[in-house]
Amino acid sequence: MAKILITGIAGFIGSNLADALLAQGHEVTGLDDLSQGLRDQVPSGARFIQVDITDPSIYPLFQGHAAVYHLAAKNCISDCQLDPVATVRQNVLGTVNVFEAARRTGVGKVIYAESSALYEGSVRYPTPESESAPHSFYALSKAAGRLFAEGYREFFGLRATALRYFCVYGPRQDYRRTVPPLMSAFALKLLRSERPVIYGNGSKRRDFVYVDDVNRFHLQCLTDARTDGQVFNLGSGRSHSVRDIFDALEAQLHTGLQPRYAADLPGETQTTWADISAAQALGWSPEVSLEEGLRRVVAYLRTHVIAAEAHQ
Repeated sequence: MAKILITGIAGFIGSNLADALLAQGHEVTGLDDLSQGLRDQVPSGARFIQVDITDPSIYPLFQGHAAVYHLAAKNCISDCQLDPVATVRQNVLGTVNVFEAARRTGVGKVIYAESSALYEGSVRYPTPESESAPHSFYALSKAAGRLFAEGYREFFGLRATALRYFCVYGPRQDYRRTVPPLMSAFALKLLRSERPVIYGNGSKRRDFVYVDDVNRFHLQCLTDARTDGQVFNLGSGRSHSVRDIFDALEAQLHTGLQPRYAADLPGETQTTWADISAAQALGWSPEVSLEEGLRRVVAYLRTHVIAAEAHQ
């Protein structure tokens, strides 16, 4: 088994990935500044270091690790629109600093997060990895990271795999954000007997993929040399409207509530829909259905959020 480092380990995807790596017997080190992640989400079996990834002091921490998963990012699109400078610092400088740390310490491979936001201006559906049409500051910051990855590959031989996540959901998703992710936002409101908010008219469509499916591909990237230097969409290959998600949750919870509608959010695209044929060609496919994924989200929120609120 290998020594693996995760940036953003206290976040949603990072903490779930750490669980998966530990279950396989890997030794996990996690970095996080806790500006967005939560310390209690870091698995007890992982070594945790609180640090800002833009700080060069991270370089020695990479020593001896076989691979790095770089997931730390400022990732709320609306927050990024309000503060482009902070977005560039975290997402561009932070990413370059991780690449530099990996180069200096001889890390074998970097698997890093891009985003389906790179397709904001595309009208090709399902969208393949060959497309690129970033509009928002968040998407632009991710596009910059991609260019630096290419530079580090060309000039320093860095082995890197880029993963373009679509709408990943599941346990530990950050419901505390200024605008929470859709699944958690809707489910929590309904569980609290409150009306969820739909921004816009509910027709925006998203490709939702469960976090366990994403992590199966994460693990594959560790050992599959075919992923080196490549970029992969990770989605379900299906697209559902915002209203579809509300209706699916209401069908499970039977609250009788209807959503409230508010002005659309700036910087959001109308449709995301992944062409996942590149990942499928390597043997990966999503396995968790939308209905099952929503059941797991509801069960987690009931146990870890609603129950905690009842004892406050």
